[in-house]
Amino acid sequence: MSSQEPLRQGGLRGFLRRLTTSRSELEADELRQELDREVGATPIAACAGRRRFCVTGTLRTVTLRPRGGAPALEAELYDGSDVIDLIWLGRRRIAGIEPGRMVLAEGLVSLQDGRKVMFNPRYELRPTGGA
Repeated sequence: MSSQEPLRQGGLRGFLRRLTTSRSELEADELRQELDREVGATPIAACAGRRRFCVTGTLRTVTLRPRGGAPALEAELYDGSDVIDLIWLGRRRIAGIEPGRMVLAEGLVSLQDGRKVMFNPRYELRPTGGA
C-alpha cells in the first residue's frame, strides 16, 4: 500500500490500516487531505527559509510572549506535515486567533532557533469543523 493512499479506504485493508496507525498519524493524514483542497497553500514541510509562502492549517497554541520589551502574539500553526510559528509583533490579542481555529497565512518564512517562523503574516480565518 502506498503512503499516498487515503486512510479512508473501505474493506479489510482500510480497517487494518486504521487499527495499526496511531491516532496522531490518522489525524495528521486527515488534516493534510482536508488542506490539500486549499488553493495556493504550500505544505509547511515544503517551506524553505527567506521566501514568501501561503500556508494553511490549525492553530495549536496561542501565547503572548514579549519580544524586546514589546508585546508579541505567537501562534503555532500545524498542517499535518510540519509546524510554523506565526508571530504578530506589537499585538496582545487578535480576534479569532485562538487554538483550534483554521487559518490561512501568507508571509516571509525564516528560521529562528531551528523553527520555521513567519512575522506579521497576512491571515484569513477559515471556517472551523463540519462540512
